Order: sequence, then structure tokens, then C-alpha cells
Amino acid sequence: MTTNEPYKVQLEVFEGPLDLLLYLIKQDEIDIYDIPIVRITNQYMQYLDVMKMLDLNIAGEFIVMAATLMMIKSRMLLPVEERPQVEDEEDPRWDLVRQLVEYKKFKDAAAHLGELEVRQENLFSRSGEGIQLGPEPDIALEDVSIFDLISAFNEALRKAPREELREIFAEQFTVAEKIDVIMDMMKRKGRASLSRLLGGMTHRYEMVCTFLAILELIRLRQVRAKQSEHFGDIDLVPIEDL
Repeated sequence: MTTNEPYKVQLEVFEGPLDLLLYLIKQDEIDIYDIPIVRITNQYMQYLDVMKMLDLNIAGEFIVMAATLMMIKSRMLLPVEERPQVEDEEDPRWDLVRQLVEYKKFKDAAAHLGELEVRQENLFSRSGEGIQLGPEPDIALEDVSIFDLISAFNEALRKAPREELREIFAEQFTVAEKIDVIMDMMKRKGRASLSRLLGGMTHRYEMVCTFLAILELIRLRQVRAKQSEHFGDIDLVPIEDL
């Protein structure tokens, strides 16, 4: 791979637009039945911009949701007297709320069933001679979602000084090199704080390469991202140490 060749990370566990909306609602402790559509739309578009900048594979449904949010936002911002006069008109947000509530029900049910399955796998009968454990579950993004990672990356990016183009191209960074750097750090220190890892960098392009390297290591199940509390600092831990 040449230094000028774009590096794309294929995330098999990439979540959808409803997951992102639920993440934003949970992050801001918003009432799902009374969504501040202007704020949520602006935050959604910020996440979309970061994902585009990282050249992640964004499904068409993310773009469709962006258009839906913009439409609802424009309707909500119209003065009441200028809105189309429709008898018994619903709140413009209500169809989105119904989708989110229904999706959250299925997601919570799936998570509950997953927990029950894990518990059942850890139960063994007394006559369990020759028991063979199944394959390890996919834990690449078990504790931290892709949106937690993007949020941490975006926060570090906002704090980074803006550079002139000649400064960016004066330094050469590649994802492959950053993978080696992260793996070496894992071997020496056992873990790494994402905020400290990105916070020590002054070049935005270097930060992008480092973040893509982290996503690639997660996809390859070499590294696990963990949080001790919701929306807290993110630690990167080698999976073999778990």
C-alpha cells in the first residue's frame, strides 16, 4: 500500500441510523417522546460528516435518515400559521418516534436473549464429561459501540490545532504504521487510553490514520475497546489478555 492510497476499514458490525439516533438520545438523556429535533439533527449530521471524513462505508439508509431529519426539522421550524392546514395533523416527529420505540424494543429483547444465551453456556451438568466449549463470541464491539469511538475521535479532533496543507503533507503517516505502533504499545503497557493516544497528536491526518488503525484492529479481533462508565474514557485492551 502506498502512502497516497486511501485506506478503507470494512466494519462488519457497523450499526445503523436508528442506533445512532438512540445513542444521541441516551447520551443527552433526552425523552424519546419529546425529541429536540433541531439539536438531534445537527448532532446526527456532525457524526455523518466524521464518518464520511474517515471514508467508512456509510449505507444509503444513513443518508435517507439525514434527509428525513432535515425534513422534520424544516417543518418544526415553520411558524404555525405557515404550516399546511391538515385536520388532526400529527406531530412531525411522531413517525420517527414510533420507529425508534419499536426498534428499541427489538434491540433490548435481542440483548436480553443474548445475555440468557451466555448464561446458559456457562451452566454445566454434573455428568459433563468431555464437554467441549464452543467458539468464543464476537466481542469486538461488546462494551463500546462504533458511535462511542467516533464521539471520542471527534472530541480529540476538535481540540487539535488546524494545520496548513503543506504541514499535513510534510509528515507521512499510514494506517499500517499506526497499527504497528498501537500493537507495540499494547505489548509494553497492556492497554492504552484512546483520549491520551489521540490527544498527544498535533497532526489531524495522523489522528485519522490512528483511528482507522484502531477500527481495523477491532475488526481483526486484536483489540477490544472498553469503558468503565457510559460515555467515559475508552481503553484499548489486547483481546488475548481478557
